[in-house]
Formats: sequence, C-alpha cells, structure tokens
Amino acid sequence: MSCSSLMVQGTTSDAGKSTLVAALCRILKRRGVRVAPFKPQNMALNSAVTVDGGEIGRAQALQALACGLPPHTDFNPVLLKPTTDKKAQVIIHGRVASDLDAKAYHAYKPRAMGAVLESWGRLTAAYEAVLVEGAGSPAEINLRDRDIANMGFAEAVDCPVIIVADIDRGGVFAHLVGTLELLSASEQGRVVGFVINRFRGDIALLEPGLDWLEERTGKPVLGVLPYLHGLLLDAEDAIATAAVDGKKAPKLKVVAPAYPRVSNHNDLDPLRLHPEVDFRWIGPGEAPPAADLIVLPGSKAVRADLDWLRDKGWDKAIEKHLRYGGKVIGLCGGYQMLGRQVHDPLGLEGRPGSTPGLAALDVATTLESDKQLRNVSGHLALPGRPAMTGYEIHLGVTDGDGLAQAAVELADGRRDGAISTDNQVFGTYCHGVFDHPEALSALLAWAGMQESEQVDFAARREADLDRLADAVEAALDWEKLAPILPGGVA
Repeated sequence: MSCSSLMVQGTTSDAGKSTLVAALCRILKRRGVRVAPFKPQNMALNSAVTVDGGEIGRAQALQALACGLPPHTDFNPVLLKPTTDKKAQVIIHGRVASDLDAKAYHAYKPRAMGAVLESWGRLTAAYEAVLVEGAGSPAEINLRDRDIANMGFAEAVDCPVIIVADIDRGGVFAHLVGTLELLSASEQGRVVGFVINRFRGDIALLEPGLDWLEERTGKPVLGVLPYLHGLLLDAEDAIATAAVDGKKAPKLKVVAPAYPRVSNHNDLDPLRLHPEVDFRWIGPGEAPPAADLIVLPGSKAVRADLDWLRDKGWDKAIEKHLRYGGKVIGLCGGYQMLGRQVHDPLGLEGRPGSTPGLAALDVATTLESDKQLRNVSGHLALPGRPAMTGYEIHLGVTDGDGLAQAAVELADGRRDGAISTDNQVFGTYCHGVFDHPEALSALLAWAGMQESEQVDFAARREADLDRLADAVEAALDWEKLAPILPGGVA
C-alpha cells in the first residue's frame, strides 16, 4: 500500500501549522481516507496521554481527534518539555529519556531522528496519508544543522512541503519570500506552494499581491484562509486569551495565575469559554484580583512556580480569598502547591531540596522519577457523584491526612486528590476535569454558581473542527493538491 504525505511548515511560530494540519486531517477523514497526523519534534508544555500509555503534544492529540483516531506516541515521537530557559525534558516515544540543555540535545539529535524515522515507518505502513506538522520556521539558520523538525525531516523522507504564513501579523509577503530564499535549492524544490492564513477583508485587494508572489517565487498560492472568530482548538503552547463570543451576564468570577512554567493550561478552556463565567488569566504584571474561584493549573516546575507565586503576592491573596469564603481548585502541579511541602530530593525540576507549599491542604508531595501516565474516568466526590473523564501526567506522590476526603473516585478503584475539611479547597491530579459537562456543572456549583448552563466542551471542539475543515476545504485549490493528497477533488 502506498502512502501519500504532505508537510505543513510555517514562516513563524503560530502561523497556522497546527490548525491547517487539523483541518486537512478532518477533510481527508470525511472523504474516507485513512489519515494520521505526525509531528517529528514538538516543544510544548501542553501534552496528552496516549492510548499506548505515553504522552504527546496536545496539538497532535487534537489532530488525532480530527482523524477519528485515539492519540498515539507515533504521532509525536519527540516531545521537549522545557524545565528552564536552557533545559528541557526529552520524551522519546512517549517516555522520558533524559533532561538535556540545548547543546547536549543538539548532540542527541541523531538518536532522536532514529526514533522519528521508526514512527514514520510504522505510520506510512498503516495509513493512506500522513499529514506532517513542522515546528517554528524552517529558516532558522542556527537550527538547520541536524534538523529533525522541518526541512531536515522532509529531505530525509522526501516529503512535499506547504509553507503557511499569518497575514494578520503583517509582512506576509516578506515572510514567505524571505523564508523561501533562506532554504537550500533542494529544499526550495520540494515546496509545492503557499497558504496565507487569517485573512479578513476583500480578497480582491489581495489578488495583486498574490499574483506578484507567484511570479516572484514560481510557487502557487494554494489558498487564502479566512480569519475564523471564536474558534475553539486546543492551543499547542501559548495561553489562549482572545475574547469569547456569546458571553452572558457572568454568574461567577474565576481567575488563574499564568506562572512561568504553566502546563496543560488548556484544562481551563471550558471555564474561559463558558457563557456565564467571567474567566481571566492573571499575568506577572497584574495584582491578584478578587474572585469567587481561584484555579491553580499544572506546572512543569512546581517549586519554581511556587516561588513565583509568593513573589507576586498570590500566597497572601489566596489566604485572604479563603478567609473570606472563596473557593480554590488545584490541578496536578497546582494541587501539589496547595499542600504543606513539595520535596524534590532528586532534583528532577531544579536543585534538590524542598519548598513550603501554600498549606491549604493537609498533604505533602515528593517528586519521584517515575512519571504517572494514564487516561482516567470516574466520579467527582461532590453531590450527585457527577461523572468525569481525564488523564494523569505527573511525577509526584502525595501523602497526608488530607487524603481522607478524596476529590475523585476513579473507575479503577483508586481515590485521587483531596477536599479540605472546610470544603473550600479541591485538589486533583486529574487533567481535563472541567471537560465533562456533568463535572463542569458540579464544580461551578461547588464554587457558588447555581443553575449554570450546561456546556459540552467535547461537542464544541468537534463542531469547531468541522467548522475549520469546511472553511479550509472551501479556500484551498484542490486541483493543485490532487496530485499530492488522496481523496478526490472537491
């Protein structure tokens, strides 16, 4: 069986690579093509647990959903999760392989490329089409040596490439021409065309520029994608802060600190998107505001982010918030922060040592080298025992008297997390706890919001994937893509 492939590279980060691949995945799936996503190397703190018990970037999990597939480690064989500005945890085929700085990882890249090619071989043997996402830009001169994320990979497997650029940022023609100019002759030869993303306005005003671009480069413009307002797609790494359409008069005010190593912040998207919730991320230059509910999200460096919270006054703000009857939810690393101590004897997230927690829960956490990775389901230990689904990704083991009142009762018989004796603090290792509509409604009610509108986050994600696919399908030149991708011409 032959397998078609196409790689989407971008002129910059956040140019639209992830969304274009997700759209193409959904389009081909709807046309009956057995298609899979692939990203050779990803750097992100947002990750998902796979069906084979590993972890991959969140964007590839979304693309798998677009294909109608469960997430698998072959979809993202190399994942880098930064622990500091100079060091990252290296995850190969879903499992932690090492912690390396940039120089050491550069030397490690040939081994990483071996893992990439192993996964590529399995996918191309199993699917009719594989859609590949690049990382950042292929024109980063300092990263070209031993590249496994962009043109280095495309050259190794002889994969055609589309380059996408974001016109909403400005400078789109310079981005596209400049990127192409900085590629080698063989790399330029495998570029089959350009896609311009996030266009709003009269397309007739853009056409002279498109004609110039095609004449200047000899490459076709394969499509101009519209700016889609209010699109809900899991962010690869950047925190989503765009305004949400359809908001009503808020019944609950929720805030969350955007600490430096925040991870899996997409856990909070259901709160951000809920029509009756006033949700805000609070950045480093903002004082913690008054709210009904404070949510502490996950963290890749819990002790360092605890220090950041104290430096920004969040410890005192949370004490005052609880004293006045407010509620607090901690997820994964945020749950660990709410305990009395976080111990890191092996130096897994920095220097070995211990850091005092916020002491809102009578528990303590010790970080251990074995990472817990599993998909979970069960019930929240709240009135009505609402159903929940989610996943665990964490290093820590948490103990203490506070565990007597668990937060979650899991289907495998385990009890997870803790609820404080005064019922003001809820902590859990379960990511995705807000995704299930029953669990979301119950947690909002626990925080003080009565008669909330039920929101099905999973259904909204599916609808937005279809909306995205419809827009991309209408915008692309399928006659020009027909020789590359299976599934017929629209």
